[in-house]
Amino acid sequence: MYQRPFGKLGFDVSGFGVGAMRLPTLPEGGIDRPEAIKMIRYAIDHGVTYVDTAYPYHGGESETVVGLALQDGYRERVKLATKSPTWLIEKPEDYDRLLDEQLEKLGVDYVDFYLLHALDKEKFENVVLKYDAFAFLDRAKAAGKIKHAAFSFHDDMDTFKRIIDAYPFEMAQIQMNYLDEFNQARVEGMKYAASKGVPIVIMEPLRGGRLAGSLPTEVTELFEQAAPGRSAAEWAFRWMYDFPEVTTILSGVSTMEQLQDNLRIFENAAPGTMTAAEKDAVTKARLAFEKRIKVGCTGCEYCMPCPQGVAIPRIFARWNDASTFDDWKKGKAEYANIVEKNEDASHCVQCGACESVCPQDFSIIDLLQAADAELR
Repeated sequence: MYQRPFGKLGFDVSGFGVGAMRLPTLPEGGIDRPEAIKMIRYAIDHGVTYVDTAYPYHGGESETVVGLALQDGYRERVKLATKSPTWLIEKPEDYDRLLDEQLEKLGVDYVDFYLLHALDKEKFENVVLKYDAFAFLDRAKAAGKIKHAAFSFHDDMDTFKRIIDAYPFEMAQIQMNYLDEFNQARVEGMKYAASKGVPIVIMEPLRGGRLAGSLPTEVTELFEQAAPGRSAAEWAFRWMYDFPEVTTILSGVSTMEQLQDNLRIFENAAPGTMTAAEKDAVTKARLAFEKRIKVGCTGCEYCMPCPQGVAIPRIFARWNDASTFDDWKKGKAEYANIVEKNEDASHCVQCGACESVCPQDFSIIDLLQAADAELR
């Protein structure tokens, strides 16, 4: 397993890190614990040195299972990361209480990386700053409960830079894949963090598995011409680990077969390995995907709440996903759930309240009608 330096922290980690958000599950629900433990240990035995979990994963069970997997000498072989559930913080003492609960569930005295989970502008201002998360991080480090303070992120690049500059974070975890090159923190933000000495961990390199599945025909043809026989997942991973700013890339694995394939792909995951022709193929693939987008809604929610309860951004997201990935079956099933909650486009009374505040001046009324017609 190829090892990459973790910024300037003085140690290396595997280019591939196990993300414990999509562990194997049982038909009746819950994690298949024996299989999950087997897979995590198999990954470590084959060179993985980074394991990531969080308070809410698998309904709160993930941390417990990861802790069990790291018994019998496995804990000492990895860097362990978990995350503070920022949405549960109502007073400063909650940070400490939740960390202690997580350490107990994991069965460890400390974690290597403790992340403020899923930061955006709202959480940064109304949780991190309001309840002095920075003082907590300093306190937890001084007590030896965490080695390195970090955060994970879902918002725009300006907010990302603001958070990077607010505290001496020792890692930032961002969503990144070739479709998100210009979304959320963006590649530009990733390079900004690296310039400040903040190592980068990547989540969602496969966009929730979308980039590992069946791709639109035009994208498949582009990839096949550039490198015949290479899987969709390998294209996504190779594009991501080509960046020298990337420290490790998290992938949630649900089966042993997925894990073994990831281990193969990351065996020589060195930066700077993609050819100019391969990079060009990925750029063309991204553009092909973007042509399929129905509406450039960013999910800013200025249009919400709708007076009639129409879930406008969610409808547009389902419409875009169905078209972008050519998966109308899933899109219609997801829209059926929106219909069941009486939040679908049929409840629009064309009042225009949404259009009057949309920062992108979308014709939302017409777009909702078009989305409803295609997703029904």
